[in-house]
Amino acid sequence: MPDFDTDLPSEIDRVLTDFLRRAGIPIRQVEPTFGPAVDALSDFVLGGGKRLRPTFAWWGWRGAGGDPRSAEAEGVLRAVASLELIQACALIHDDVIDSSDSRRGSPTVHVAFAEHHAQRRWLGSPEAFGQAAAVLIGDLALAWAEDMFAESGLAPTTLAGARPAWRAMRTEVLAGQYLDVHTQATGDASAEAALRVDRLKTAAYTVQRPLHLGAALAGAAPELIDALLDFGGDLGVAFQLRDDLLGVFGDPSVTGKPAGDDLREGKRTLLLALGLTYAEEQGRDGERKVIADAVGDHRLTGAEVDDVRAALVDVGAVAEVERRIEELTGTALASLRRAALAEPAEARLTELADRATRRTS
Repeated sequence: MPDFDTDLPSEIDRVLTDFLRRAGIPIRQVEPTFGPAVDALSDFVLGGGKRLRPTFAWWGWRGAGGDPRSAEAEGVLRAVASLELIQACALIHDDVIDSSDSRRGSPTVHVAFAEHHAQRRWLGSPEAFGQAAAVLIGDLALAWAEDMFAESGLAPTTLAGARPAWRAMRTEVLAGQYLDVHTQATGDASAEAALRVDRLKTAAYTVQRPLHLGAALAGAAPELIDALLDFGGDLGVAFQLRDDLLGVFGDPSVTGKPAGDDLREGKRTLLLALGLTYAEEQGRDGERKVIADAVGDHRLTGAEVDDVRAALVDVGAVAEVERRIEELTGTALASLRRAALAEPAEARLTELADRATRRTS
């Protein structure tokens, strides 16, 4: 039997590859014109990613007593791998919302399809075509996520037990995305607003609900699920805070996105909220202006990004975000110990917590 625990990312890629191939066959036969869209989704899903969500879900299942040698292990693997299709939907749509040009070092889906349109000199706007194609490809990913989950091969009663987590996760990620754009539109630069987005858009969707889903597939008791939700909530926020730092300070050759893209997109992160607050409290009007003027400026230069970085360091915002990451990681690990998971799940989740909060991409 495959050693799922040891080679989990490869096993996730295996079942994703198989599903995407099979799912695309009927529609290619009905309408070959849709083939490039199917190819784009397959390439996007299989072309990168950390597989964090299915990994958290797998270890939630293992920690609640799931046996990787059992007959249902393959079905669980397929069920949790479907989270990568929800992730694809979220990222493709997120890039449209943020007008992002690149992801993982390549053109975003809407940019690639705009270029496809322009090269063929089709009618209408290349940009409008690219955006429409990306929205539809993201929708396809969401539809196929449901298909992959439902057709995983697990017993109906097993899937039914995990449905509450599945439904909550899909709704929460969309609500979190809406809250994100709402916060940008209203200009709410408060730390409280930034943390609400972090809790709903990232923590619930990236860590909490995948853990909940996996544990529910194993029939976990409510007490264990509650402890995992506590662990996932704090770890998920810490994960997002690290992402916020990388959005301003990350190396583009590692992150796959241009330096300072979060600033250009106007993301109202905790890092920026603290930077503005601390600059005002310290009477550092110059630093406050540098930070405030950069948010949402699509023409921001590399030198101006460097100025924002220096201001965020000087007023103490970077140090405070790092402190919060450490604090949240500590409280998350305390909740994990309280869960008393079956080994090796606790050890693996501890490793995941370290990787998620200390990563460079």
